[in-house]
Parts: sequence; C-alpha cells; structure tokens
Amino acid sequence: MNNDEINPIEEQVAHLSRVVDDLSDVIARQEGELALLTNRVRMLMEREASREADAGGSVTIGDQRPPHW
Repeated sequence: MNNDEINPIEEQVAHLSRVVDDLSDVIARQEGELALLTNRVRMLMEREASREADAGGSVTIGDQRPPHW
C-alpha cells in the first residue's frame, strides 16, 4: 500500500472513532436520564400506593359518582 491508499483509510478510521466516542457520550447521558426517570416513577408509584392505602384502597369506577355528590 502506498500513501495515497492509506490516507483515506486513516481518515475513515478517525471519523469512525469520533462517531463511536460521540455515541458513547450519548449512551452515558441516556443511562443517567433513565436512572433518574426510573427513580421518579418508583417514587410516584410508592406515593400513589400510600395514597390508596390511606383512602381505604377503594377503586373508583368510571360511572360511579364521586362521594361529594
């Protein structure tokens, strides 16, 4: 291989290396966001379970009138 053949290959390897680094950064950011969102959903589910337990665990049916009617 001469220099004319190697240079485009080196450029492509450098480009692909940069793309891999960029994608790695995106995945790391998304992993953090996913962990945060998972924690928030867990907290909301615990809060709702507590609220249902405090209300006696009754389930509201769609056609049932609210208690204040």
